[in-house]
Amino acid sequence: MKPMIRGNICLNAHPEGCAAMVDGWIARAKAAATSMTAAAEAAGKPLPRATLVLGCSTGYGLASRITAAFGCGAATVGVSLEREPSDRKPGTPGWYDNRAFDAAAARDGIFSATIDADAFADETRAAVVALARERGLRFDQVVYSLASPVRVDPATGVMHRSALKPIGEPFTGRTFDVVDGRMSEVTIQPATDDEVEATVKVMGGEDWELWIGALSEAGVLAPGCVTLAYSYVGPAHTSAIYRGGSIGRAKEHLERTAKSIADRLSASGGAAYVAVNKAVVTRASAVIPVVALYVAALFKTMKELGLHEDCQDAQAVPRPTPRPRRRADRRRGPHTPRRPRDARRRAGSDRPPLLLRRRG
Repeated sequence: MKPMIRGNICLNAHPEGCAAMVDGWIARAKAAATSMTAAAEAAGKPLPRATLVLGCSTGYGLASRITAAFGCGAATVGVSLEREPSDRKPGTPGWYDNRAFDAAAARDGIFSATIDADAFADETRAAVVALARERGLRFDQVVYSLASPVRVDPATGVMHRSALKPIGEPFTGRTFDVVDGRMSEVTIQPATDDEVEATVKVMGGEDWELWIGALSEAGVLAPGCVTLAYSYVGPAHTSAIYRGGSIGRAKEHLERTAKSIADRLSASGGAAYVAVNKAVVTRASAVIPVVALYVAALFKTMKELGLHEDCQDAQAVPRPTPRPRRRADRRRGPHTPRRPRDARRRAGSDRPPLLLRRRG
């Protein structure tokens, strides 16, 4: 199969490659299961029994679901919108990832259900509630990991489109073409007020809050439920186009929403968090101008320092073998090199949930 790449996005996927990646992450989650159980017991916290992952097919959402199921033994329900293969085109990577996950869960006797639908739609929320009631599930963990260029507001029927643009003035930076390896300059005009508002509607916290409200009102959240959304800050180099831009306004809204959700869940002992992780290569991050070049440099540097993390590492599931450090780092003695500024941070509450707490 020949890769088809356009605009730094690979338009096709290899089914066996997707399955191999999923199986590798599952093996790492299983290897870390004993240590996660011990950490939960030491902290006096239970492992999740039923996890809902919104945006379950790739990246941090997939890694969260794998950790919950194969590291903790939780029943999982996943929601994502993927394209199945046809006679003319292969499916999207997430479609193959979901199939590989469900097959592995079935082999291990772990309940899983994957709903292929628009996670922003009220009908999808109703389908999840119906499934939970049918199976007797009460979710004690809800992971929100959605990334989409568009969202239809269920209250108005209006479709909103996000814009990856700076605010106030144009931004010029260097970008990188992964196909031919060439670097070039790109200038992006500032977002209008309407574009900023639309981006907040798509990528802010409104939909997350709608999900928690619907699940809570339907009685399918367990006491002490923890919900978490993923976010990103990034370095000063990408600030104008990301954290200081239109998408940054959406992330700020997401982080404020965590506080209102936490207030709602606190009465039953629950909590809401936002986990701010390092940059990773996903279909969402690849389309952000300038970020491709930054991520290439970041990955190279972190690998040289022995600090590189993929999505599964972020779940406190380490790689099976130690990663070597450079000779210059070894001369520092037992001290660990300082993490880059892009290392994971968190916002929205005082402590992260167990599954996303980094050890060491």
